Amino acid sequence: MSELYCPDCGSSYPLDTREPACACGGLFELRSDAPGYDPALVDSGEWSMFRYRRFMPLAGEAWRRVSMGEGRTPVVRLDGRTLVKLDYLMPTLSFKDRGAAVLAARCAELGVRRVVQDSSGNAGNAVAAYCARAGIACEIYVPEGSSPRKMAMIKAHGASLVVVPGSRDDTARACREAVRRDGAYYASHVFNPLFYEGTKTYLYEVYEQLGRLPEALFIPVGNGTLFLGVSLALKELLAAGLINAFPRVVAVQSERCAPLAEAAAAGGESAGPALALPTLAEGIAIGEPARARRILREARELGAEFALAPEADIMAARETLATKGFYVEHTTAAVYAAYLAWRGRSADEVDAAEAGGPEALIPLCGAGLKSDK
Repeated sequence: MSELYCPDCGSSYPLDTREPACACGGLFELRSDAPGYDPALVDSGEWSMFRYRRFMPLAGEAWRRVSMGEGRTPVVRLDGRTLVKLDYLMPTLSFKDRGAAVLAARCAELGVRRVVQDSSGNAGNAVAAYCARAGIACEIYVPEGSSPRKMAMIKAHGASLVVVPGSRDDTARACREAVRRDGAYYASHVFNPLFYEGTKTYLYEVYEQLGRLPEALFIPVGNGTLFLGVSLALKELLAAGLINAFPRVVAVQSERCAPLAEAAAAGGESAGPALALPTLAEGIAIGEPARARRILREARELGAEFALAPEADIMAARETLATKGFYVEHTTAAVYAAYLAWRGRSADEVDAAEAGGPEALIPLCGAGLKSDK
């Protein structure tokens, strides 16, 4: 039977608990009885990411009334050695739909009537949309200075919006205090491990679409939402004998907020708090990653490396992607900027015909219109 457990004290909780975290303060991990990835168990007749639902701890059919056809996003070649996956082609225009759809389906199964969540914008928008589909009341906390368009989308889905003075970390603290005070279900993309059951489908799709994995995977890392999902999927693919070794994994942080990269360089087991300086890459500007310990552990197990996005190169990277047909938000552009720096060249030096170096995949996580003022 699937259950939640606390890696800090060893306590176990039923999967249907309404508690946001362990009584000791530790964050829940998922112990799932669902099978790992197996191509034979993929529902090829379902054209959403729920074609992989047999690999998720979902108990019923609630996903059918929650799903908006999320997932199944294209993988497109950007240049000779670079692939991009268009995860901004989601109902709410970001990859966070993957986790939000699973979490909302599970809330519907549990009969949850109201949730609260904190976000820099994308996760809040996704949770608001999928909770609207499920008929669940929703309250979203965002930091001041968040994209007005993201905030407008959250309100359009019928969610209550709470704007918190201060940083993204201040917003998380305010939201968690509200959870403790009011007892609402915490639909957090950071605290709730069911969210990663959705984001792991990113890599399932890549494997199914290509019949293999690229040599290098670039993953933006703030709170680790996509990184942890990718780690889960990589381990499942390896256990199933579908890959012989992990690809090269490059975790991207902003040079203006890089607590995980700094901790990894120092050989640390945890990270932060770090000062988050103003950055265009707001989606990964997390000074106190709640799952820092796990992210660093997974990075070591995968043999992952960290790369920093140069702030001065983000706009040029965004403009380069736009000239190739991809209009993305600034955090996505930061990943491309880090990739270009990793390859040792600037955005205007990329030759589409150039070969050499490992074939790399970059996720285009958010649509550009969402981050425009």
